Amino acid sequence: MTKLQKPILSERVINFLLVISIFFNSYVITKSPAEIYFSYIPIALLLPVFLMKYGVSRIIFKIFLPLFFMGVIYIQLGENTWGQFLKISIGFFTSVLFFQLIIEHYKFNLERLFKIYMYACYIFAIIGVVQLIAFHLGIVPLYRFNWILNKWALSRGGLGLRINSIFSEPSYVAASVAPAMFVSLYNITNNSSLFLTKKKSIVIVLLYFLSFSSLGILAFVVALIFLLVRRGFITAAVFVGPVTVLVFFIAYQTIGEFKERVDGTVEIFSSQNIYSYDIHGSSFVLYNNYHVATTNFLKNPLFGSGLGSHVIAFDKYSLTNQIGVVDIEFNSADANSMFLRLLSETGIFGVGFFMFFLIKNYTPRKRALNEEYWLISVGCFIIIIVHLVRQGHYFYNGFPFFMWLYYYTSKISKEKLNLANEQ
Repeated sequence: MTKLQKPILSERVINFLLVISIFFNSYVITKSPAEIYFSYIPIALLLPVFLMKYGVSRIIFKIFLPLFFMGVIYIQLGENTWGQFLKISIGFFTSVLFFQLIIEHYKFNLERLFKIYMYACYIFAIIGVVQLIAFHLGIVPLYRFNWILNKWALSRGGLGLRINSIFSEPSYVAASVAPAMFVSLYNITNNSSLFLTKKKSIVIVLLYFLSFSSLGILAFVVALIFLLVRRGFITAAVFVGPVTVLVFFIAYQTIGEFKERVDGTVEIFSSQNIYSYDIHGSSFVLYNNYHVATTNFLKNPLFGSGLGSHVIAFDKYSLTNQIGVVDIEFNSADANSMFLRLLSETGIFGVGFFMFFLIKNYTPRKRALNEEYWLISVGCFIIIIVHLVRQGHYFYNGFPFFMWLYYYTSKISKEKLNLANEQ
């Protein structure tokens, strides 16, 4: 190969940059006029190269043209601002485009991409285990990482410390590592080594549990349901209910943070007492964003009020505008939940499209190209569910990457199946 034919960057470097683009969101380069994360650096480096090499797929325009036109309309109606709309639209568009081009660069080798992701999760799991050991040994720099990560916080609880490794908080462990947790559980329960060895899979599951995340418990229950369904309808019908109840009961009785969140959420949604400071802060944040999103949805039911507009709706409809209400205004931009944000910013159109995408592109095991494709599909399904429930940022922690993996596992499996039937 001549020097002119050599790639600008080696595949190992691109692998490393891919990992950074997905996971490294605990360091903020600048906060104004928009938060620029360290994870954006690979996008800035690779996107121009990929664009020159591959161009822009028509599917990207099909996704964003309706969102763009609706956004402009609602800016004119005073429901959004150009600043908010462009900040979110440009970031979302760039991230979606980048991860689609990444997959194209890897020649749609989804198994290889997922293996890179799994191995990264394993490395971060090791860091998490070291973090817990260092905490009990009193070695501060090895368990408190805010000396190098400026958007990282120590979380007390669990075994003295709720492991969050390089992630800013335990809930992001639950979100980002959810697909790896599912595949690791599969390897452990089936004595297999798909994507990673069984021993490495155990380390990932250990990280997941030691994060003591309420969101992680939800993802774990969904993962168990899929694993039971895989063993047959009768097995699933008999065990899904009892296993779900058992997991919930154990978590409720043993994890204080989980119990507080469950009690707080049930209390505020049932009593609607927005003046009680005894309610768990996260429960109030969720209820407040639910109130804002549903109020904004009722005003703009068909198309919402445009990308980036939830923060403006929050200023209008937040319960904290009332005198004496609990003064907590976290997650005003991302609605604390992808579902609530979609409801607020895209209305029936956006929520309907998202649900259609989720159902249409699920790959059942009997129609998957292979077992690995089924695992990727279910893993991505779980992380999408997790984001719908709790994480409201459209492109944080590489969320579009998992959306594309989910889409292409379905697309490639269907194409291969149709080709086989034609032959």
